[in-house]
Amino acid sequence: MRTAYDIILRPIITEQSMEHLDLKKYVFEVARDANKIEIGKAVEEIFDVEVDKVTTLNMKGKKKRTGRYPAGYRRSWKKAVVKLTDSSKTIEFFEGMV
Repeated sequence: MRTAYDIILRPIITEQSMEHLDLKKYVFEVARDANKIEIGKAVEEIFDVEVDKVTTLNMKGKKKRTGRYPAGYRRSWKKAVVKLTDSSKTIEFFEGMV
C-alpha cells in the first residue's frame, strides 16, 4: 500500500501558485496514477487540514534540445490544485514563501 508521501511528491512554488494562497489553494506535484480521492486524503494526512476540492492536470513533457541533433523530452508529470475549506487552517509550509 502506498503512503501519503508516495502520492504527494513535492509542492510547486511558482509566482502563479503563490497568488492563490489567499484563496487557500495549494499546488503539488503528485504521482501520475493517483486519483483525486487519494490526493485529498494524502494532503489531509500530511498537513492536518480539511480538503474541499481537488483539481488535477496532466502536464505533458516539453521538447528540449541539448545540441544540434539530440532532441529529447522532459518527463511528463501530474499537477494537483488542492482547495481547502474555509474553516480549515492554512498549510504553514507555504506561509514563509509569500
